[in-house]
Amino acid sequence: MRFRAPFSARHRLLTIFGWLCVALGALGAVLPVLPTTPFLLLALWAFSRSSPRFHAWLLHHPLLGRYVQDWERHRVIPLRAKVIALLSMVLSLIWAVFYSSAPWYALAAMAAFMAYGAFYILSKPSRPKAE
Repeated sequence: MRFRAPFSARHRLLTIFGWLCVALGALGAVLPVLPTTPFLLLALWAFSRSSPRFHAWLLHHPLLGRYVQDWERHRVIPLRAKVIALLSMVLSLIWAVFYSSAPWYALAAMAAFMAYGAFYILSKPSRPKAE
């Protein structure tokens, strides 16, 4: 039996951070304005540096696995994911503008962050390059 060194403090912090990102990503799937994908990608990064077990779990997750695998292997965001992300941003912003009492500067900041997110999403390829 091989001796396994205990997790270092860095590994523990990265694992906790990864699970926090998974939780925020799950909340983002049901709450308007809170994004899902960036948190899951942060979780993937944290788990890749702290826990092979949780990294593999996220990569092989029945709902999320394909998307995070595409990102990790090829740095692509599938077209379907782009459409869903952009549509949810637009719908969230419309909802916030018409149904919230947020001040104009908060709405402007939200729109600016969403525009940056949309630019980033659109700047990534939808399919892996042919090899």
